[in-house]
Amino acid sequence: MELIPQQTAFLFPGQGSQQVGMGRELSKTYSVAKDIFTSADELLGFPISRLCWDGPEADLNDTINTQPALLIHSVASLMVFREVFPGFSPTFLAGHSMGEISAIFAAGSLSFPEALKLVRRRGELMRQSGEIAPGGMAAILGLDIPTLDKICAEATIFAGEKDEIVQVANDNCPGQVVISGSRAALNQAIILAQSAGARRAILLAVSIAAHSPLMSYTQDEFNLAVNSAPLLDPSIPVISNVAAQPMLHSDEIRTDLQAQLTHRVRWTESIEYMIRRGVTTFLEFGSGSVLTGLLKRINTQAQGIPIGSPQDFEKLIAV
Repeated sequence: MELIPQQTAFLFPGQGSQQVGMGRELSKTYSVAKDIFTSADELLGFPISRLCWDGPEADLNDTINTQPALLIHSVASLMVFREVFPGFSPTFLAGHSMGEISAIFAAGSLSFPEALKLVRRRGELMRQSGEIAPGGMAAILGLDIPTLDKICAEATIFAGEKDEIVQVANDNCPGQVVISGSRAALNQAIILAQSAGARRAILLAVSIAAHSPLMSYTQDEFNLAVNSAPLLDPSIPVISNVAAQPMLHSDEIRTDLQAQLTHRVRWTESIEYMIRRGVTTFLEFGSGSVLTGLLKRINTQAQGIPIGSPQDFEKLIAV
């Protein structure tokens, strides 16, 4: 297999991809990766590298830590790639949910310190919204988006209260959709989804309703953080989570980041857009291989390659 820039896109994972040990072996093997973790420790004022490598898992899974941890590992992986494959530039960049901030860094739109600052603030505010308006998320397997949109609308009406709302949060791939909202509306949507023939409806182990109106309680504070970030126009198009279209200017990125808190992640459409534009190979930078797994369900012909460990780089260099 040959990596061809015009046929390659870089992907960056979001929450759910974190795992204790993330980035440890990469940092032992490549000094450029270790430098990213060391820099992050200094910028944040606490040893997040130790949390990534040794846990405890409960602290790593706290959204205030998860989001910067994922960014750090993705950036470390990307910096190693740039050292091993100097000058290689993909056609598109895309990040799932908070992974979009990693993609924005990769596009040269935001420096690492500023990206880390923004993603840490994002985690803080999302957790704060979850404390003000507790909610949850559930993965629904085996139903399409139109069916789930109707189910969520019915469950929201059934709940009746102002904040009792549920909506599609992540269109991950055909047959795997995440819904998000208040507990009452979410539970009703699960019942309706099961009645509609869902293969499975799995309540996720989270206490926030990401990508739903329940995140709006801290929207103003997040808008301020995004507006304060010194964003530049991207050197490589970044595919928008909200619109599933390429973003070419900093104003587009700013608007997308702000809207993302309460809008669904159109991941299936994002991947399909890049494939229609000739992308055949997707490199997933950072922890795990969640996005590579989703890719196989979106298009069986597309090639997905996880890039987050020394072993991953050995395989890539070998081919």
